[in-house]
Amino acid sequence: MRLDKFLANSGIGTRKEVKKYLKKNLVSVNDEIVKKADMHINPEQDVITFEDIPISYEPVVYLMMNKPAGFISATEDDEHETVIDLVPEYMHLDLFPVGRLDKDTEGLILLTNDGKFSHKIMSPKQKVPKLYYVELEGTIRDDAVEIFKAGIDLSDFTSSPSELEIIENDYESIAHVTIYEGKFHQVKRMFHSIGCEVTYLKRLKIGNLELDEDLPVGEYRHLTDEDFHKLNVDL
Repeated sequence: MRLDKFLANSGIGTRKEVKKYLKKNLVSVNDEIVKKADMHINPEQDVITFEDIPISYEPVVYLMMNKPAGFISATEDDEHETVIDLVPEYMHLDLFPVGRLDKDTEGLILLTNDGKFSHKIMSPKQKVPKLYYVELEGTIRDDAVEIFKAGIDLSDFTSSPSELEIIENDYESIAHVTIYEGKFHQVKRMFHSIGCEVTYLKRLKIGNLELDEDLPVGEYRHLTDEDFHKLNVDL
């Protein structure tokens, strides 16, 4: 890889800015000052430093985020803040959310720049379960579990069979629901169809991967080998 491309991909600056840094003797390769932008390096073997700070090579990123309400699941938007705005140190790697959560929905969302990984998680053919915690206004009807299990006609599509677990059932109810796709406002529409309105929604799991309970709202961490195992994804 060219040295200037490596430095730009690492977030040091644009190609133009990197060339200026090289001219100022701010970059070294294996302890030797380098000025040539087109020098070819091996990012996995060579030691590259900028202002005497080693630059680690991280071409592909996999993050778990505890998404806060108020952020949309997109890479950019003219009106709203996005989940990508919460990871400014990775802006240079063109991360994107794996699937989506509604703007007012909290909880587990994955961010990556690996399209194949995203497809394995979100493709409807994979039927990866997603577990949500739901707070509701309204009493959940007695046959709701069977209705969810049968699939619900929502006019533009019929939901796949889903699992509903009723935790509390009163004028204000609490439930867990597991779905196998992720259409726009799907969970809210499913509960609306049985006479309940969602007042709070949080995703807890994707496949067997649970939201890290130690991860504050708005924060993120890298996925571990154990996390990939739970997702049943081989890289």
